Amino acid sequence: MMAWQLVLRHLRVYRRSWFVFVTGFLEPVFYLFSIGVGVGAMIRGFDVGGVLVPYAAFVAPAMLATSAMNGAVMDSTFNIFHRLKYAKLYDALLVTPMTTRDVAIGEVTWALLRGGIYAAGFLLLMVAMGLVHSWTAVFALPACLLIGLAFAGMGMWLTTFMRSWQDFEFVTLALMPMTLFSGTFFPITGFPPLVRWIVEATPLYRGVVLCRELTTGLVTAASGVSVIYLVTMGVAGMLLARRRLDRLLLH
Repeated sequence: MMAWQLVLRHLRVYRRSWFVFVTGFLEPVFYLFSIGVGVGAMIRGFDVGGVLVPYAAFVAPAMLATSAMNGAVMDSTFNIFHRLKYAKLYDALLVTPMTTRDVAIGEVTWALLRGGIYAAGFLLLMVAMGLVHSWTAVFALPACLLIGLAFAGMGMWLTTFMRSWQDFEFVTLALMPMTLFSGTFFPITGFPPLVRWIVEATPLYRGVVLCRELTTGLVTAASGVSVIYLVTMGVAGMLLARRRLDRLLLH
């Protein structure tokens, strides 16, 4: 498949700049130790599905979902914008037998791999810290891949509308509130009904709920809703990104 050639190209590039690759993994780790462990020493925990979950075990799966999001967003926004507008990588690729469909699949696959690597490392850290309480946690890594798919597909599509680096302030503006308020550090039950409905409609919240249910073993019907939501968002984003690439690069 031609899309894998693009994935291999990115692997060669990051082999020489591995430190840049690692930095995206560190932010959720710092959050886990500072808030999950530090603040957790003063907070008993929260009720999840009728079970009291220790605070660190409550925050950890949320940071797991956040690490998957960070890995996918890093490549599907900033890096794709550079390749599209400055490096002109896609113009060169389309001279070959590669199509815009291959470009979209290749970029989303790479972003998915990056998010998955971050998530795998974070999940191992959770196991080492004793923050995994159920065998269903083995499905947390596939769940993180779904989170990566959702953010990579939609991120790539939205990036095709960016006009300059200043536009990426909107990316930060969207990610920071999601990181802070998507049920990551406290339950959303304290929000007013309208605010709670808005939060529940965000992709990171769906990812947080899915990872938390899997790592605690408290799986409910909400898990199925989250899976459908994330898959739909990812596929839709990838299809829309391909259409935008057709318009930008072939017309």
